[in-house]
Amino acid sequence: MKNTERFSSRVENYVKYRPHYPDSLIPFLKEVGVLHKDTVVADIGAGTGISAEPFLEQGNKVYAVEPNREMREQMIKILSPYSQFEPITGTAERTTLADDSVDLIVAGQAFHWFDAPAAKAEFIRIGKPGSYVALIWNVRQTEHPFEHAYEALLRKYGTDYATVNHKNITPAQMEAFFAPATYALKQLTHAQQFDFKGLKGRLLSASYAPESGPQHDAMLRELEDIYDKFQVNGMVKFHFLTEIYLGKLR
Repeated sequence: MKNTERFSSRVENYVKYRPHYPDSLIPFLKEVGVLHKDTVVADIGAGTGISAEPFLEQGNKVYAVEPNREMREQMIKILSPYSQFEPITGTAERTTLADDSVDLIVAGQAFHWFDAPAAKAEFIRIGKPGSYVALIWNVRQTEHPFEHAYEALLRKYGTDYATVNHKNITPAQMEAFFAPATYALKQLTHAQQFDFKGLKGRLLSASYAPESGPQHDAMLRELEDIYDKFQVNGMVKFHFLTEIYLGKLR
């Protein structure tokens, strides 16, 4: 399956159950001088619009670039009320945006799907002189007993979890992407709570979770066992570190 098609059947669960970004994200970008009221943003791999919406709420112009038709259509439904929202059919390697047209390039939960050298060349092309790139992930923590058990479930049943997990991105890869410039890493805390319906939806929003068959059924039985063991007042909790890799490309 092409990377651009991996989430086609998972859009509904993605919209309902994927985490958004902490409220402190926008203030941080303002504080370090990256985001202003007139900043033009390109959100690359924008998905259903989770990463674009905070910028639109600030009144920024946002070009939301998304190759997957189902994800893009859902994004349009959600974000069309914002006058500064412009959906774009494109990829990280071919955005279709004009040369020197954006001030800030954002990729939320998406960079690990890109062809990094081709994306870098494209970001340099579309970015104005002095523009910034912010690569952002909600990194699910595994220290707590529930989170540790959930991680083990993914490793057991995820079809290609070990190879597509964004945690595989290394400091060396980040250094190569931003070179010859450097980048700064900022971490923000974030959390998300679920009942069992939400936990199931969160799992099935992942591209590596089996959607049918014996492995799917066994996975959900084990998920329910994990939920029953660790729920408190009917809820389980994910903790996140929201990681922001921020720098210039030229």
